[in-house]
Amino acid sequence: MSFGNPPVKRVAFAAAHVVADPHGENAPGAPAVIDWEATLAFRHHLWYLGLGVADAMDTAQRGMGLDWTATRELITRSGAEARAVGGRLACGVGTDQLTAPTASLSEIQAAYEEQLEVVEAAGAQPILMASRALAAAAREPEDYLRIYGRLISQARRPVVLHWLGEMFDPALAGYWGSRDLDRATDTVLTLIRSHAARIDGIKVSLLDADREIALRRALPAGVRLYTGDDFNYPDLIRGDEFGHSDALLGVFDPIATVAAVALRALDAGEPDRYDALMAPTLPLARHLFAAPTYHYKTGIVFLAWLADHQSHFTMVAGAQGARSVPHLIELHRLAEAAGILPDPELAAHRMGRFLAVAGVAS
Repeated sequence: MSFGNPPVKRVAFAAAHVVADPHGENAPGAPAVIDWEATLAFRHHLWYLGLGVADAMDTAQRGMGLDWTATRELITRSGAEARAVGGRLACGVGTDQLTAPTASLSEIQAAYEEQLEVVEAAGAQPILMASRALAAAAREPEDYLRIYGRLISQARRPVVLHWLGEMFDPALAGYWGSRDLDRATDTVLTLIRSHAARIDGIKVSLLDADREIALRRALPAGVRLYTGDDFNYPDLIRGDEFGHSDALLGVFDPIATVAAVALRALDAGEPDRYDALMAPTLPLARHLFAAPTYHYKTGIVFLAWLADHQSHFTMVAGAQGARSVPHLIELHRLAEAAGILPDPELAAHRMGRFLAVAGVAS
């Protein structure tokens, strides 16, 4: 599969899921066993549409079933595939190889540096992920500023920062040194203003459109705001007279085909067409990411199975059981309404098979 032309007026990454090997153990607590052929084929699908791939992120069950051994191999394999087709690739740099309950700040720094080396060796742009270990160990905002400042200065290319709200991961509550989001924002802006030339942007996943817009307007010139707001992304990407958000979104995994066409409508100066394409995807996204939001990965993989990007509905860590049958029934209905299922008859057939196993009449 060849590489498609990316949109011109927006930078857009889809945070991609991984495909589990259905013959692997993949039980809760077991090492992840990946179907590499299907996993990499999905990344080629995204590149073919002209989207960038954000890999080894929370959509790939990073730290929620995808262990560091599998993550490292994913980064390396995705890097090789991206080079082969000229696809844009960014990968998460975290600290999830730390398995002890507590870690010192120096150990956290070293873990970040180890992963940064892996991502850069793969030729990918680094995304400095929010770290559970750092959230637990940091005592003040200056701890974040020191660790991130060192990483930014070491990176070979401009990095993307990563602010993931506690609705996506409760262990990240109080990130940037405060549960007060205004104070946390001040710390983030201090970091960015101190290193603006070496920061490409910041991905913000707080599900708060007004806060994202305020932060976007406060960023130094040249630093992007990558929206991770799966509740409000159409308006944030469309923007206003003061600017727009770029995209680094988990929801772009299932809606990639529609999103790619919509972004090209913006390129063509057709905002009304963009709105018409994106609007039906929003009810789907809001259901997909409904509380508990961190279980959205189950819906992502379920939709990938319905859309025939994979042959089964099995996930690493047994996460296919994290959403209820009624939730998935509604997800199928909303996916049909959003026009994201390439073969509705196949999707309906698979939905019927799923319901039969679940003991629910179709």
